Amino acid sequence: MRLLVVFILLANAAFCQLRPNVLYIMSDDHDNDAISAYNKQFISTPNIDRLAKEGMKFTKAFTGNSICSPARATLLTGQHSHKNGVKNNFTRFDSSKTNIAHILENAGYQTAVIGKWHLHSYPAGFDYWKILPGQGLYFDPRIINMAGDTITEKGYVTDVITDDAINWLNQRDKNKPFVLLFHHKAPHRNFVPSLKYLEQYHTKAFPEPATLYNDTAGHGSAWRIQTMGILPVMKLCGDLKVDPGYLMDIPELKPDAVDIATYNAIMNRMPDSERERFKEIYAERGRLIRDKKLARNELLKYKYQWYMQDYLACVASIDESIGRILNYLDENKLSNNTAVIYTSDQGFYLGENGWFDKRFAYDVSMQTPLIVRWPGYIKPNSVTNTLVQNIDFAPTILDITGTKVPPWMQGVSLKPILTGKIKDLSRKYLYYHYYEFGKDHTVIPHLAIRGEQYKLIYFYTVNEWELYDLKNDPAEQNNIIRSPKQQAIIKQLKTELNKLRDQYDDHEPAGELN
Repeated sequence: MRLLVVFILLANAAFCQLRPNVLYIMSDDHDNDAISAYNKQFISTPNIDRLAKEGMKFTKAFTGNSICSPARATLLTGQHSHKNGVKNNFTRFDSSKTNIAHILENAGYQTAVIGKWHLHSYPAGFDYWKILPGQGLYFDPRIINMAGDTITEKGYVTDVITDDAINWLNQRDKNKPFVLLFHHKAPHRNFVPSLKYLEQYHTKAFPEPATLYNDTAGHGSAWRIQTMGILPVMKLCGDLKVDPGYLMDIPELKPDAVDIATYNAIMNRMPDSERERFKEIYAERGRLIRDKKLARNELLKYKYQWYMQDYLACVASIDESIGRILNYLDENKLSNNTAVIYTSDQGFYLGENGWFDKRFAYDVSMQTPLIVRWPGYIKPNSVTNTLVQNIDFAPTILDITGTKVPPWMQGVSLKPILTGKIKDLSRKYLYYHYYEFGKDHTVIPHLAIRGEQYKLIYFYTVNEWELYDLKNDPAEQNNIIRSPKQQAIIKQLKTELNKLRDQYDDHEPAGELN
């Protein structure tokens, strides 16, 4: 009898080890163009690129609501915002709601979430969690543990949470398969790189987007009202790091008390041994503004460069982190049985239209990187152009682990795409709904539908429509909604938009859209 029990236990352990692990890595505001597997003109990301070389790169992955908290709630539920209850960055996620952690636990998986959470509640259903409160801090981050205690861990946030992830991998129950959600803070603003990468990037010059100096002439209310401009909105002492002492005698650039306090708070969290060098670099920027008397487009030119330097230096730390994690999987013989997913919570403007941030249904914002490696199942160097969305991430994770996808999830599993069983999904259009308006960046709420060639957007609070031909106008500069030649496609897209609203059971705004 004892031998039978031992045999059963060993058989169960062997079975568990054969079940694939999943490591889901999500950065914050990491745009496709800041990954060299997608675009080589800005940065080299060899470790993220390794995932693409050994797995599959998605060129048309999109979100359904391009903002932090909603994207995270969608990951947990496989549902659009109106179903999971998180439409904006200020709504608390209902932790009693069944999420993928509960489902995986019932399927025998060990689960953890480490890093940025940003859902205004504690994680539920996970065997282990360790999260950053709110947006998190770049240096000496405060971290909430499972006891509900807020502690401070010394170091740079990307390094700190990577250490925490590796520590959990070391301490987990080795007899169970695992799913780890590993969420970076970086490269979210305010952009504060580690000194190592700031040294590398602060002297680099980056190509300007063709639309950097665009104005809002000829565009609708959404363009005129938005407050995403690098020149008028991005703060010189908070978002970008410029020593405020050099700006005090420049009336139009003089920082206010909040800007100075933000700058000083960031400086004070830096390691004592590195702070002076940070200050020297930020003083160089201040002297340049003062001595060159930078204004208008010339100031925008420099603000764009400083933005890219700081942003990409933050990205470089993420790539280093991913290298550490991949090396850990190799060294511990976990690589062959672990699906690694890399993505972001959405895209991010890197100067296009003169903007930063996200939120819009335009592709720069709506698109997100998605790269998946799963040895033995995904052909190396694979690329897919099929339309996918972040509602698909939870079903995909469940399907990879052999766990049944519940019918209330609105996404579909991408496993058949990953394994080559099918080349395209039958879904022809993606659905988008953005809600938040009053808090940040004043982006007007809107609905959108995206197909292979056309995108239709409805800013319903101002009753304005936009149509873009993505084949002939990929930068989405020319709204052709009034073109007589496009009336048939407009009618078709409005019909498809209403169908998707019915399919996803979204009733805001009420009634059919015409």
